[in-house]
Amino acid sequence: MSREKLRANGNMIEREVIHTNKVSKRIMDIAQDVCEFFVVFIKILLELFLRIFDKMMTKKLKDISGEIVLITGAGHGIGRELALHYTAFGSVVICVDINEKNNEETVKKAKRLMQTSVHAYTCDVSDREAVLKLAVKVESEVGRISVLVNNVGIMPTHPLEQHTAKEIKRVFDINVLSHFWALEAFLPHMKQQGRGHIICISSIAGIVGLTNLVPYCATKYAVRGMMEALHEELRDGPYKNLIKLTVVYPYMTNTGLCKRPKVKFPSMLGLLDPKEVARQIVLAHRSSVNEITIPSSLLHINNWCRLLPLRCGLLLKDYIDSGVESDL
Repeated sequence: MSREKLRANGNMIEREVIHTNKVSKRIMDIAQDVCEFFVVFIKILLELFLRIFDKMMTKKLKDISGEIVLITGAGHGIGRELALHYTAFGSVVICVDINEKNNEETVKKAKRLMQTSVHAYTCDVSDREAVLKLAVKVESEVGRISVLVNNVGIMPTHPLEQHTAKEIKRVFDINVLSHFWALEAFLPHMKQQGRGHIICISSIAGIVGLTNLVPYCATKYAVRGMMEALHEELRDGPYKNLIKLTVVYPYMTNTGLCKRPKVKFPSMLGLLDPKEVARQIVLAHRSSVNEITIPSSLLHINNWCRLLPLRCGLLLKDYIDSGVESDL
């Protein structure tokens, strides 16, 4: 046999060996992927059973006495009620608001419950430098916080074309960027202690788009995404299970933000009482719940509607017919 034929045969055998190796590797990769998926599937089933079992059992609530809790937007509404609830549970409460008079009123009410555990700080939380300075001051005067409640928010309610550029920027500065500045300032407090809890108040407008609330909805969806992404970062790092996160989506609440609410079924979906909303938020904190709507049924209704064709969800939304009228 000539040298050329031997070389050709050798090349052919080499190609067949390479092809065989590639096929074998591909089969092994597929088998490994199938095995890994099977393991994940079993873990998902076990998690479902655990969650069902957990729902059936009486859950022990976390003791929050002695926690140092900082609440933004504590001068009125949900923020004020949260300050009162946390004070009643024996937490050290730090009330932060841009309105000094309203904030001091909250502190007065809280001190009737607990004389020495409530503190007031005036701060524009949309100002990054002001928030960073606040963190230094709080640490030196009160201590490192262990619970951060990002509650502050504003809600102009009119059609998108009637929002000014300044107004839209202000909504994002307060409703979104203030959360980032608070995290930048106070998340290190929790990491230094190796524990903590971050609670962000989004809105039902953070899971459902609504008329006259385009910028507001965008900010509340942003809060939802921020918290989900932050949860992933903490879950993959050294603070897994040490720093908890809870995002809350309240329905329309009687705080003054909803100037012209539209409610078709007031007996079922009327404006919520801020006291009840605050109670549910503290309960979610003590239960270490990741996310909750108030009322809780709205989250399940939304999740199921998202599985249906878009038109089905719109038909249900039209039937409920709740939202806000223009405030102009």
